[in-house]
Amino acid sequence: MRKQQSSSSWSSCSTKCFQCMPSWSSSKPSSLEKQEEERDGKVLSDSETKKRRPGGWKAMPFILGNETFERLATFGLLANFMVYLTRELHMEQVFAVNIINLWWGVTNFAPLVGAFISDAYVGRFRTIAFASFASFLGMVTVTLTSWMPQLHPPRCTQQELNLGHCIGPNKAQLGILLMGLGFVSIGTGGIRPCSIPFGVDQFDPTTDEGKKGINSFFNWYYTTFTVIMLLTQTIVVYIQDSISWTIGFGIPTLCMFFSIIFFFIGTKIYVHVKAEGSPFSGILQVFSAAYRKRQIKLPVDSEVGAIFYDPPLNEIVLTKLPLTNHYRFLNKAAIIEEDELKPDGTCVNQWRLCSIQQVEEVKCLIRIIPIWAAGIISLTPITQQGTFPVSQALKMDRHLGPHFQIPAGSIGIISLITIGLWLPFYDRFIVPALRKITKHEGGITLLQRIGIGIIFSILSMVVAGLIERERRASAILHPQPLGVAPMSVMWLAPQLILMGFCEAFNIIGQIEFFNRQFPEHMRSIGNSLFSCSFAGASYLSSLLVTIVHHVTKKHDQPDWGSSLQKEDKPYVDVELSSIKA
Repeated sequence: MRKQQSSSSWSSCSTKCFQCMPSWSSSKPSSLEKQEEERDGKVLSDSETKKRRPGGWKAMPFILGNETFERLATFGLLANFMVYLTRELHMEQVFAVNIINLWWGVTNFAPLVGAFISDAYVGRFRTIAFASFASFLGMVTVTLTSWMPQLHPPRCTQQELNLGHCIGPNKAQLGILLMGLGFVSIGTGGIRPCSIPFGVDQFDPTTDEGKKGINSFFNWYYTTFTVIMLLTQTIVVYIQDSISWTIGFGIPTLCMFFSIIFFFIGTKIYVHVKAEGSPFSGILQVFSAAYRKRQIKLPVDSEVGAIFYDPPLNEIVLTKLPLTNHYRFLNKAAIIEEDELKPDGTCVNQWRLCSIQQVEEVKCLIRIIPIWAAGIISLTPITQQGTFPVSQALKMDRHLGPHFQIPAGSIGIISLITIGLWLPFYDRFIVPALRKITKHEGGITLLQRIGIGIIFSILSMVVAGLIERERRASAILHPQPLGVAPMSVMWLAPQLILMGFCEAFNIIGQIEFFNRQFPEHMRSIGNSLFSCSFAGASYLSSLLVTIVHHVTKKHDQPDWGSSLQKEDKPYVDVELSSIKA
């Protein structure tokens, strides 16, 4: 297979920023730094892989169409949802932030469940089909909450909203809204982990034409993703803010409907790969076998070949991993004892005897846990981009000229523009210069890249706290009826630009790290773990907001979340930067 391109290349970065991406373009999963030579395994020949007839590019319009419209629906809902909850449903800011964080957390955990169900039971096609209907049902439900008077609180004026005199949603209205969001999470959990692998299934990775097709598929996938983000941050948000929330939600709902149509039109063209069983069961088997054999002494290196179970690999595994001495207690799971093998050489009980390949795959998972745990903290500020900056923008001067006002939900496009401008420059100029100095293919290592991203994240939080202090002082010095500070919303640009650099370094670095630490057939787990990092970051963000909410609440005074003019908001940003440091 063709050698993997530089980790920092624009194409490589862009095509690796998605969940559950099996990197078929790489034939050897390179390890990180010191463990690289030890983890390089044997790459099986083309004759040992399964031959089949691919759907190829004929299937791509339908798969990409389904994924494009699904993302347009989901991101179209999320982009301006904070404004919808606070202004249309009259929720308090802290309550609205927690709802979004909890929902986004569930949405990011869901792909892990969806990947398990798809791999172990029903396959990718059926998972995507069921999930598409679930997502459409959720979008319809959320749209109805803005259209039907019975499903949202009575309207109130902006002055009543600022004074806190508006009636919030009752239990039934809130329950219907959460039910709709729940269906959207179910849909996301099924579509996200399966769409890219399902697209890769349409190509034969053992041929040059198939490899080129897979690389082109990733490029097209990223292109559609970029277009989606621009549309949701601009046109969809503008419609929701300035025309109608019903129309603004109706457009993403209609897009979800079209995604289902696109997907089923190509049914007869698709290649359907049979579910082979989930790797999660294999992980549990290794721990079970190692525990049952905990009293056994490990052999010396000269006895390895005769004592450890090392059967031939099946068709879906392309890379064979050698036995290593890291986490040696797990090696006991592969020790062959009496009566543990059948006459044909297969094991009698998979919960007592595992192969060397299974053991090494579990070690791959263990190795990334520290980076994964640190990633939860480092991603926490990024999860707040759709909540607090939007709330800040609502209390600032958003006019560009006398006739145009920037929608608060569109302020996040600054980070997107930063990423789009920085990555090509980084690829074309920074990486070649660093490569001459460091002699490293990517200019810097993945861990260094992640670390730089964390530094940018800390700087972003510090700057956010300073800017919020100035905004609050301006609002107090120049009080206005709606509480809007005479301060341009573009003062939020520095923190958003820094957060864009954080995403360009940290997020892309983490995704590539997870992909490169696993063999090909386990990379869905790596990407699902990255999705779980975002979920954990959402829950951590919600916890911090709740803690500050209760700590700053004083007798007969509103807490910081109820009034952005209070002085406690800057300390939230400083708290986040301190935790990350």
